[in-house]
Amino acid sequence: MQAAWLLGALVVPQLLGFSHGARGEREWEGGWGGAQEEEQEREALMLKHLQEVLGLPATRGDENPEGTPEDKGVLETDEDHKGEDEEATPIPSSSPSPSPSPSPTPEDTITYILGRLAGLDAGLHQLHVRLHVLDTRVVELTKGLRQLREAVGDTRDAVQTLQEAQSRAEREHGRLEGCLKGLRLGHKCFLLSRDFEAQAAAQARCVARGGSLAQPADRQQMEALTRYLRTALAPYNWPVWLGVHDRRAEGLYLFENGQRVSFFAWHRAPLPEPGTEPSAALHPLSPNQPNGGALENCVAQASDDGSWWDHDCERRLYYVCEFPF
Repeated sequence: MQAAWLLGALVVPQLLGFSHGARGEREWEGGWGGAQEEEQEREALMLKHLQEVLGLPATRGDENPEGTPEDKGVLETDEDHKGEDEEATPIPSSSPSPSPSPSPTPEDTITYILGRLAGLDAGLHQLHVRLHVLDTRVVELTKGLRQLREAVGDTRDAVQTLQEAQSRAEREHGRLEGCLKGLRLGHKCFLLSRDFEAQAAAQARCVARGGSLAQPADRQQMEALTRYLRTALAPYNWPVWLGVHDRRAEGLYLFENGQRVSFFAWHRAPLPEPGTEPSAALHPLSPNQPNGGALENCVAQASDDGSWWDHDCERRLYYVCEFPF
């Protein structure tokens, strides 16, 4: 409203000045006419600044407020036709003497600055609006990302639960299979595996199926396991991994559960026949066991006679698993 009021206050006097332009040019004289022209130019300049601030198109009325030079020429010709005796009387000139353009007043400068500040404030408001939109979008994306992370965490927990259930099912299946297909002896079941594995890998596979490598606790279990292996692998003689090793300390043989082995069934070289002299050299294919030292730390059982042999733990052999019943 203030801008509209100011525009009206400037435009109405301008229009009134245009309507009385021709008559004023004949009536006003000398200094009074020049002062009025300066006032009109000042008002026109203020109107121009106001139009720039408000973004209004320039009016066509201020292009030539004083009339065209052709109109001035026609008026002078009419005056010349009145008679030569009137030539002595000076005719007031309708064209005022050219004067320098008035400088903007402090009020004009303040108005211009206020207009520019208003434009900057509007631009800043638009930036704030866009920034608010971006902040809202960032909040939405952050919320969505948090939900995705929660969903991923829930999915990971579900997958872990399924894996644990699968592992339990595999162990239970292996235990049942070992007791159904293998040898049941008291509270244990033994099952031979014909896959070639290193000793550590064989132990891992037995554990995954719910058991461990065979750990015969006494002579009775050892003899039963010997009969089972001889029957399963006859007529061949295959070494089969047991859950016995001395990896912790040389000569200290332990089961896979950490218990110390209480009896041994090491292979011994055959004794000489009666009536023959004993040989000083041992048979190269059947030396007394154990003989590998620190290079052979794992124990395998021969399938034909059940004797124990020490071997390199990385050698790939058959193995027999033990399951609780």
